[in-house]
Amino acid sequence: MINYNKVLSNLEELKLDKIRTFLPNYLNSIKDKDISIVDILYELTEKEVEFKNQRASRIQVVVSAFPFEKEVRDFDFLYQPSVNKSQILDLESLRFLENKENIVFVGTSGVGKTHLAVALGMAAAKKRYSVYFIPCHDLILNLKKAYNENRLEARLKHYAKYQLLVIDEIGYLPLDRTGANLLFQLITKRYEVNSTIITTNQVFSKWGDMFSDNTLAAAILDRLLHHSHIIKITGPSYRLKGKIEEFEEKISSIK
Repeated sequence: MINYNKVLSNLEELKLDKIRTFLPNYLNSIKDKDISIVDILYELTEKEVEFKNQRASRIQVVVSAFPFEKEVRDFDFLYQPSVNKSQILDLESLRFLENKENIVFVGTSGVGKTHLAVALGMAAAKKRYSVYFIPCHDLILNLKKAYNENRLEARLKHYAKYQLLVIDEIGYLPLDRTGANLLFQLITKRYEVNSTIITTNQVFSKWGDMFSDNTLAAAILDRLLHHSHIIKITGPSYRLKGKIEEFEEKISSIK
């Protein structure tokens, strides 16, 4: 019994929490069933590995800075039939990360672009890819700040290192030439090295106006779209969906 207590103490010291939790039951199994020590050790270590992987995946999701947590299975494909469900499920397999491909979601406000971008980002984070989510406006502000403080290169390397970078809402606010140039530098660093997911409400023909520079816009699009999956979402806003359902429920209650 003294050695048993020492084993439990050692497991606690080594932070092998799952093995420590399940050990008593497995020791009883030796008496009640024909189970070898090797099989018991294998099953116990499998539980520990599974637990540590789940914990690491959860940590990766948290540090990815998603604005909310939604998965592909939460997306209402019936409400947005313009979205090819098979294509999204294929992207969820994360083959696009291995191929260093980008994803561009194009559509008006509220159609589910950010939901799908976050869902694919979460799928990657759960598989322990390094992922980071950031709105375009915040990204440009951070890069401008770094530029003014003579540390732009370090900041560009920081954003370039992520295996998946999700840049949300390109085009919701106009970019001046400096901002467009900083975005171009980042996209260039990531080109054919790591994958990027973009959401935008602007069709590509308007990017020149959005960036106040047709040449820069063309250069950014050239690198973004070369190896990419372009998903255009046309349909009603999810925000309107909630309002419409609420309104219909009120009408039904009155009747």
